Amino acid sequence: MCYIDGNPIHAPAPMSKAKFSLPLATLILAAFAISGPVSVEGQATRLVDATRVDNALANLVNEHGLIGVSGLVYEKGEEVYFGAHGFAEREANRPMRRDTLAYIYSMTKPITGVALMTLYDRGKFKLDDPLSKYAPEFSNLKVYSGNDDKGDPIYEKPKRPITIRDVTRHTAGFSRGESPDGPITQAYLAEDPRNFNNTLTEMAEKLGRVPLACHPGERWLYGDSVDLQAFLVERISGQPFDEYLKANIFKPLGMQETAYYFGPEHDNRRTRIYVKQDDGSFEVEDMERIEFNQEPRALTPGGYGLISTLDDYMRFARMLLNEGELEGTRILQPDTVRLMATNALPATLTDSIWLPSKGQVGFGIDFAVRIASPATPEESSGEIGEFFWDGRASTLFWVDPVNDIAAVLFAQFMPFGAVPAHKDFRDAIYFDDASAAAPKDDR
Repeated sequence: MCYIDGNPIHAPAPMSKAKFSLPLATLILAAFAISGPVSVEGQATRLVDATRVDNALANLVNEHGLIGVSGLVYEKGEEVYFGAHGFAEREANRPMRRDTLAYIYSMTKPITGVALMTLYDRGKFKLDDPLSKYAPEFSNLKVYSGNDDKGDPIYEKPKRPITIRDVTRHTAGFSRGESPDGPITQAYLAEDPRNFNNTLTEMAEKLGRVPLACHPGERWLYGDSVDLQAFLVERISGQPFDEYLKANIFKPLGMQETAYYFGPEHDNRRTRIYVKQDDGSFEVEDMERIEFNQEPRALTPGGYGLISTLDDYMRFARMLLNEGELEGTRILQPDTVRLMATNALPATLTDSIWLPSKGQVGFGIDFAVRIASPATPEESSGEIGEFFWDGRASTLFWVDPVNDIAAVLFAQFMPFGAVPAHKDFRDAIYFDDASAAAPKDDR
């Protein structure tokens, strides 16, 4: 059993079994090999109905009150949909556009994972190497395992070392704590690893002094693991992380408008983030939510912080859809992309907090991976074998090898899921796909 600040974490009820009996690795390989729907004459047909998708996005603004939204979809190597509705900044009457700069938050994570795996392709590390082999800052970790009869915290030695594989799939045990007075929360606050003035090395040193919430491999626990991946890129390559991204991902892919910081000359292209109120209206956010991006920082986190455009992120997504290559430039080996897109959660896992809310999914290397068709009308549509992630302000992307689709959605609202933007976008794309469409609600 795992503990967070004295509270035992009980495993949830098991997810429903997949509808397919083939091993997941076989499904993933098949997903990369199978083309989309084919007509009677043997000619490939389009799955994406651009009108339906556009109506779905327009409805988010007109019926749900969303301030602004945009989407971009490629199918079989061609752009089949782009649309933008509403405002990037309502108060300035600035519309959402194709070149709008959006805060992508955790959609930074897949980019970091790809950066790390470029070093894997070069033989610089193995996934089952101990983290401490490259980062001695994590040689003396302790696991918080509850309190004794006097209420004092109990700490144990990890049952096994954290591996790089653990860091890539959120099973290392890192936590920021949950209860304000708990020992993990207090240690995390005292160390302050996420302080914007920390370098990645300082962040790692401080995180290495915070107790783990679980033994490695016991729990999927979303935390600072991807920031550690950025640190590993920097440590193993000997190059600052942001410079490594530019040299090995952004410049080769032509992602000219993805960065941690854009100066005030770009303010006329930035989105604002809107927060849904109790009465259903949306109010502009306070600046605290985007404080990190207001000036260049010493910290270049792997888990959040990038700003990007639809077209830039689509180039990243298309590279993944093409098994690591785009327009003659190879970023990753095909086998490495397949590895990243394969469920890697261990059988020893006791629970996975909110991951099941993403649908019938497992988790690979910095991607959720769909392992079964949608089971209920409430779930978002999606194809088995797809891999995806999203961001705090409700951005979303996914790669669907079965249908040869890459999709990117930009919305900028909180709290996450307050408007069914992801579901409506997905449902519109997969409306005519029997295996991917969420079951229809006949009530």
